[in-house]
Amino acid sequence: MVSLLIAVFIFSFLLTFFVKKFAEKKSIVDIPNERSSHIAPTPRGGGIAIVIVWFLGITYLFFSENIKSDLYFALLGGIPLMIIGIIDDIINVKPVIRLSVQSFSAILALYFLGGLTIVDFGCFIFSNIYLNSIFIFIVILWFINLFNFIDGIDGYLSTGVIMFCIVLFVLTNNYTVLVLASAVAGFLIWNRQPAKIFMGDVGSTLLGFNFIVFAVYFQNTEKLSVFIPIILSSIFWFDATLTLYRRWRNNEKLSLPHKKHAYQRLVQAGFSHQKVVLLFVLLNLIITGIVFLTDILFPEYILAGLTITVIILFFAVKFVDNKKPF
Repeated sequence: MVSLLIAVFIFSFLLTFFVKKFAEKKSIVDIPNERSSHIAPTPRGGGIAIVIVWFLGITYLFFSENIKSDLYFALLGGIPLMIIGIIDDIINVKPVIRLSVQSFSAILALYFLGGLTIVDFGCFIFSNIYLNSIFIFIVILWFINLFNFIDGIDGYLSTGVIMFCIVLFVLTNNYTVLVLASAVAGFLIWNRQPAKIFMGDVGSTLLGFNFIVFAVYFQNTEKLSVFIPIILSSIFWFDATLTLYRRWRNNEKLSLPHKKHAYQRLVQAGFSHQKVVLLFVLLNLIITGIVFLTDILFPEYILAGLTITVIILFFAVKFVDNKKPF
């Protein structure tokens, strides 16, 4: 397994380099605009290296009988998402088409996983599979898109995904999440500030999809409450959700580009991309501590852990507001 993880990392690193060269040759670059947090044209679509290595890695796990078939086929449900992501990185795809493909991938994943059978709230378990599956279908769509929103500065999303995967491995001992972490780590070498290539929709959307597929699978196998991955990724979804709400409250057109997420405003306030990533790591270490406490020592207080996390993030956003008003 260690050899596989090393091979995935090296292959991802090398493939990202070749994707970078190809994108430069074909002028598939991200041109800075009013939404950008960078100043130079940069190749995009580097996430294709992540997804190719990822699918090869889990296929190896499948044929070596190191991944359950339901999880494997659910993760393969991300292939349509990958295809539309590649297209979207080259030409803009209409939102209704993107949403349709995202919905199809979500339905595929839930079909192979058998839906979300239970939701463990810590103090009680809710077992209506129909309501649970409707709820998690919406969550999958939101995570697909919010991971895309969060991928706005060098190394930010990649670092977060690696951290999330390591924590999930510690909690579940499932090596599949480490394969994803290794694939992302190989790409991160090229994505650190100053980024040589951007992930693009092909990578960010699939990462959001994978994360909730893992959450559903671990809940169904009763290894982990679905709320634990939600708490773990709370910096991402809290920032994305609160920003969307504040823009809606300000009567802004939600489809227009912007750079009002907390991590983007920190960059506007003068923080380097690396410093913002470091602040994310430090804050997420605190949240990881809450995750371990609620999962291992106080599983009946999962909702309390979620509440405490939201309060911490509320004050973190207030800190950002003081540096750069919304």
